Amino acid sequence: MEVTCSRCQQTIQSGDCYCPGCGLPQLVYTTEGAATQTQPEPWSGPPPNANQVQWKPAIRSALALAVPAGLFCSLLSPVGILGLLLMACTGGWVVALYLRSQRARLITLGAGARIGLVSGVVGSWTSAAVTGAALFAMRSWLHRGGTIDGFWQSVTQQMNQQWTTRGVDAQSMSVLNGMLQSPEGRAGWVLGTVAFLMAALLVSAASGGALGAHFLARARRPQS
Repeated sequence: MEVTCSRCQQTIQSGDCYCPGCGLPQLVYTTEGAATQTQPEPWSGPPPNANQVQWKPAIRSALALAVPAGLFCSLLSPVGILGLLLMACTGGWVVALYLRSQRARLITLGAGARIGLVSGVVGSWTSAAVTGAALFAMRSWLHRGGTIDGFWQSVTQQMNQQWTTRGVDAQSMSVLNGMLQSPEGRAGWVLGTVAFLMAALLVSAASGGALGAHFLARARRPQS
C-alpha cells in the first residue's frame, strides 16, 4: 500500500523517517505481534530545507534555458524590450525544471530568486557576448560599418536636439559632440548600454525566479 505524507502528499518510501518533499517526521509502525508504535530511527542527515538550493542541478537547468534566452536578448535582437519578459519567464522555467529534477514540492521565494539570478547571470553574459560578436562581425567581416556609423549619427542628432531643447550652449554641445564622435566615446556608449541591458536582465530573471517559486509552491501546497 502506498504511503503519502500528511502535509504535502509526497510518496513516502518504506523506512523513510522524514518526508523527502517537506521534511515532516513520519511515524513507523510494525505489525509484529501486537500493533505498536515505535519511534523513528535517527536521521542520517538534516531534513530537506526548502530554502536550500542544490546548485549543480540548478546550474544545469540554467544553462539549458538561459543560454538560448540570452541569444534572443542581445542588443541587436529584433525582440527588443520583450527580451526582459523572456528572461523573466526563463527564470521561472528554470525554477520549475529544478523542482522537477529534485522531486521537491516546496521552495521559498529566496531560493527561487537565487536560481533566477544565476539564470540571469548566464543569460546576460550570453547576451553581452552575442552583442559584441555581432558588432565585430558587422564591421570587420560583413563590411557593414556604414550601417553602424549611420545609426550612431542618428543617435548623435537626437542627443543634439535634446540638448538644444534644454538650452545647452553651443560651446558645451561642441565638446560633447567631440566626445561622442571619438572612438572612446562610441565604445563607452556601447559598453554602458550593454551594462544597462545586463543589469535589467539580471533583475528580470531574479524576479521571474521568485514569482515562479511562489506560484509553484502555491500550486503544490496541499489543500486543507
